Amino acid sequence: MSLSEKSALVTGAANRLGAQIARTLHQNGANLIIHYRDSVAAAQALAQELNQTRAGSALSVAADLAADSDIDRLAEQACSAFGGLHLLVNNASSCYPTRFGEIDRQAWDDLIASNYRAPLFLAQACHTALKQSRGCIINMIDIYASRPLAGHSIYCSAKAANQMLVKSLALELAPEVRVNGIAPGAMLWPEKANHDSAQRQAQLDEIPLKRLGGPQVIADTVLFLANNDYITGEIVRVDGGRLLC
Repeated sequence: MSLSEKSALVTGAANRLGAQIARTLHQNGANLIIHYRDSVAAAQALAQELNQTRAGSALSVAADLAADSDIDRLAEQACSAFGGLHLLVNNASSCYPTRFGEIDRQAWDDLIASNYRAPLFLAQACHTALKQSRGCIINMIDIYASRPLAGHSIYCSAKAANQMLVKSLALELAPEVRVNGIAPGAMLWPEKANHDSAQRQAQLDEIPLKRLGGPQVIADTVLFLANNDYITGEIVRVDGGRLLC
């Protein structure tokens, strides 16, 4: 699947991993639909940056992925913006702790919606266009879909469901549409984390490669999966060996 003149929708693409995925796909010829929820300034700045490189090759679209009407509208805009859709990257994700005994329905709805429900219904809404283009879907999973993280029971469960969704859709949508996932480990420090240097070093010591991965390694893995047309139903773990420990 050559990305030249192909179109890609990346959810949660305004910042961090999503923004680097968008940049990398664009650098390799793709036209980009940059989805965001609240980060309007960052999304518009990224679209402007990409359009300065190649005019008319990117646009930003706001949508709340917890709302069915927004998912349908986003899919419609993404599939029509550049005359079809070739790649859907379900990157948008909420992640925060939910201590057992204090879990409420709001946290449940938010974490399930962003990490499991939205990838399913967005894939369904984009399916016709992806089938026509013989395109692919790439979902962002997490290494903690396979091994639980203390205090994050809803998040881990939602990512585990997403992991099975990749395998299930790979069977259902073949042979026209490929579906794969990426399970990142530690890529970036959380924006709101209050870790001192000792705490951060302790976390790095748990990774065999002793360092963060960074956004580019995830973007490169997206590019690899987008371009390899004989891989489907796979979850590629990109974690520096963390899950081995």
